[in-house]
Amino acid sequence: MAALDSLSLFTGLGLSEHKARETLKNTALSAQLREAATQAQQTLGCTIDKATGTLLYGLASRLRDPRRLSFLVSYIANRKIHTETQLSGEARAALKWADGKMIKHEVDMQVLHLLGPKTETDLEKKPKVAKARPEETARRTAKDVVENGEAVVQTLSLMEQLRGEALKFHKPGENYKTPGYVTTPHTVDLLKQHLEITGGQVRTRFPPEPNGILHIGHAKAINFNFGYAKANNGICFLRFDDTNPEKEEAKFFTAICDMVAWLGYTPYKVTYASNYFDQLYAWAEELIRRGQAYVCHQRGEELKGHNPLPSPWRDRPTEESLLLFEAMRKGKFAEGEATLRMKLVMEDGKMDPVAYRVKYTPHHRTGDTWCIYPTYDYTHCLCDSIEHITHSLCTKEFQARRSSYFWLCNALDVYCPVQWEYGRLNLHYAVVSKRKILQLVAAGAVRDWDDPRLFTLTALRRRGFPPEAINNFCARVGVTVAQTTMEPHLLEACVRDVLNDTAPRAMAVLEPLQVVITNFPAAKSLDIQVPSFPADETKGFHQIPFGPIVFIERTDFREEPEPGYKRLAWGQPVGLRHTGYIIELQHVVKGPSGCVERLEVTCRRADAGEKPKAFIHWVSQPLTCEIRLYERLFQHKNPEDPAEVPGGFLSDLNPASLQVVEAALVDCSVALAKPFDKFQFERLGYFSVDPDSRQGQLVFNRTVTLKEDPGKV
Repeated sequence: MAALDSLSLFTGLGLSEHKARETLKNTALSAQLREAATQAQQTLGCTIDKATGTLLYGLASRLRDPRRLSFLVSYIANRKIHTETQLSGEARAALKWADGKMIKHEVDMQVLHLLGPKTETDLEKKPKVAKARPEETARRTAKDVVENGEAVVQTLSLMEQLRGEALKFHKPGENYKTPGYVTTPHTVDLLKQHLEITGGQVRTRFPPEPNGILHIGHAKAINFNFGYAKANNGICFLRFDDTNPEKEEAKFFTAICDMVAWLGYTPYKVTYASNYFDQLYAWAEELIRRGQAYVCHQRGEELKGHNPLPSPWRDRPTEESLLLFEAMRKGKFAEGEATLRMKLVMEDGKMDPVAYRVKYTPHHRTGDTWCIYPTYDYTHCLCDSIEHITHSLCTKEFQARRSSYFWLCNALDVYCPVQWEYGRLNLHYAVVSKRKILQLVAAGAVRDWDDPRLFTLTALRRRGFPPEAINNFCARVGVTVAQTTMEPHLLEACVRDVLNDTAPRAMAVLEPLQVVITNFPAAKSLDIQVPSFPADETKGFHQIPFGPIVFIERTDFREEPEPGYKRLAWGQPVGLRHTGYIIELQHVVKGPSGCVERLEVTCRRADAGEKPKAFIHWVSQPLTCEIRLYERLFQHKNPEDPAEVPGGFLSDLNPASLQVVEAALVDCSVALAKPFDKFQFERLGYFSVDPDSRQGQLVFNRTVTLKEDPGKV
């Protein structure tokens, strides 16, 4: 009776019945878990949620000193400990529950923000007595390379990118040295065959589903998979996981290929899971013959939930399952009437995951050839095996699938790669879910997937983010097991680093105020030579006209200036950048409403008197253009968090996320600019030409503002 009570108590914590029974076999563990659960119920009541139950189980299985049980249970019950990291991390003298990796990461990013990126000297490797691993000698510089006027995409030092856990990876053919790797009597022979085929080459893959647009988190995955292969002279496949024909569209395949290329990577080969449908089907039949899979008729709703009922068809005869599986392929079952399930229990307690299901949606590549399609749990590891992937790099949410990954390869006696999980990259003030972006589009909050306020890669490209900056950001974030959520301004800092060296300067005025120079020193306009990169004039100059009528920013004039104002005012002249002239106010012309319409000024040479307090930008004989100024799309850091935004993410939209300046003025040096060309508009920020631009009507997106100058008033 006591055993039944304990079983009920343990399943109430969220354990599957199978796991609960296994726990009861361990007397010490079950006693400690029983005590922990009983104490937690005194605070939380009889019902304990799964997350808390998981922590209690972790505590009971790890705790060596029972005297600390009550103390730690109280912390869990009162939400002072709410993550596995806090529970498993070793206590530090000053910060008992700090995650060392996350603390170091945050310090690194704050130092980066304050001091800028490391120089080559900073990155220079200090001599060591021990011999370095071969890949540790494959350094890359962090400098941007420019060839024929175009920036060449390069990553930072790849060892900087691949620091931490990635340095612990196994060598090809030594899969068995990885903790948790499952071996069989066939493993040694299979690894020998694998080495004969690959020659000991590192092989990775980037396996997106073609049902949406890539986002900033995918950029980390692309950099990790392609970067790790590159660092070790290996190859990386771009493999489309096209096993769900209902959600896949041709435009997503194209967009994904474009974004991988845009980030500077070339796949060794573009493949598709559908390439292997025949082999996958044959292996499914073999799995049935080996007694490791069966056809099941439980409905989808019956399989949902934490502890679904076991299938009554689990032990049906092999021949019967083979005939039924063939019938599934021939279209003799309706959708939902039959599935093929594998006989295993996964880490999260999920039992017998589905391998095949019936779908009558035509496939974009195979048409109506198939009406059954394999699932991710079945397809992924076998495609990795077919392509002889050495390192199958996945985000943390796939950790629960690791057991099925190893089990399935071993059940079929095929080469088994190593799956390694790393933390996702997320950003504050962002939503990247496909479903939620579609809701934003439907609500009119954004235009499409490439709206520059989003963090999809197409949106970042449209906004003007250089691919080098995104790669550098991913490299600086690094690859860790812990999930990483970064502030957008750290990504923007990487953007400025690149654009500062690659975006030529121009001048633009957002809110123009006409200025007439009454004593202009020439009978006609002067041609002014302006350095495209003032810090390095060897990069060239561009020419702009300077005439008796110029336009300045309305904010660069004050009729009644506040204390500390340094720009144009009565008795306070200013310099016009790059002209060598200073202007001084003589007359203010106002319209009927009292609004200032134009200024009349005189000018003098800058070297003919006292230096002014400020130099301002200006345009003369300008082009009219549209400029779009972007701010954060959401008002709160975590718009999807109900605790922070109770009304849901659509209620958190920033009404000032887009400001359109329809009649801005820009100097004529940009007249021939093409979509995605980038400029720094002096004193305003970095801007990129939008694809909406037409002949004679340029449209610019503000990419990022300039770094704030604390001395600017």
